Amino acid sequence: MRRALVIAPNWIGDALMAQPLFTLLKRLNPRITIDAIAPGWVAPVLERMPEINDVYASTLAHGKLQLWNRWQFASDFREHRYDAAYVLPNSLKSALIPWLAGINLRIGYTGESRYGLLNVRHANPRKDERPPMVRHYAALAYKPGATLPDELPMPRIDSDLNEAVRVSNRFTLDTRVPLVVFCPGAEFGPAKRWPPEQFAALAQLVRHAFPYAQIVALGSSKDSSVAAAIAEHAPFVRNLCGQTSLSDACALIGRASAVVSNDSGLMHVAAALRRPLVALYGSSDPRHTPPLSESAKVQWLHLECSPCFQRECPLGHFKCMRDLSPEQVFEQLREMLLARR
Repeated sequence: MRRALVIAPNWIGDALMAQPLFTLLKRLNPRITIDAIAPGWVAPVLERMPEINDVYASTLAHGKLQLWNRWQFASDFREHRYDAAYVLPNSLKSALIPWLAGINLRIGYTGESRYGLLNVRHANPRKDERPPMVRHYAALAYKPGATLPDELPMPRIDSDLNEAVRVSNRFTLDTRVPLVVFCPGAEFGPAKRWPPEQFAALAQLVRHAFPYAQIVALGSSKDSSVAAAIAEHAPFVRNLCGQTSLSDACALIGRASAVVSNDSGLMHVAAALRRPLVALYGSSDPRHTPPLSESAKVQWLHLECSPCFQRECPLGHFKCMRDLSPEQVFEQLREMLLARR
């Protein structure tokens, strides 16, 4: 196999958890060239992966069939003469592109009514039986039913110091002092978000112990109101949510002394950049989507009702996050900041 096209996941964290698949494909086929199609909001993390040659930003609207537009988009890839396509999302729409592009070998999980679109089909386990996502994706490098190695490569991307300095200067951040990054958002829903008042209390603890440190909140424009709520109680926290591109966020996280994040795409970015990280879990399960880094620590109360995988707390008390105290998080964060003095 010489050329492969990856239909990448639609979410930042999933795209990073797919990187071990790309690494395995390179190991199994040292001369392979891997290109990827991804939504524009995911493309920047794929562009930082050394295994990926070219990244093509999808022009298709997320969640819509757009059959004619899909055919036109797919026709652009016919001339590339790919030997295989790896379809990582489970949707029928994502499997249409390689089929319409005439790629002979189309590999993926059975998913949403796609038996005719994929010709190397892996059985898709039920959600409660699914292995960690990194192993789920990595299995596509092998024949269906094959046994995976016990040890898999971890997601790894690099940051550029010059880029980090440029982005820091643009936002008037002092590169001479420690930077603590808060990632208070989570695209899936409120049940994955540590309350803003808890983040604010944590910021006050950081301020008291490390008065010279800068604290910034990163995320999309959807997270700006959450970060604003943090800044109401801790006005020294810079709210940059919605002001940075994903590339900017990667650059700032890449120079952070420590990161505190909900289970989100930026959490996986911090892990892949090997930054000291405290990852906060509530409704989701760190055994399924952990931060894959030796520099990461997980805070998860693992209550009887968790993980529930719901967007909002079905019981109304939200104890899985509310009972996770700022002092408990600060204990790990403090160790990370002291180690980097």
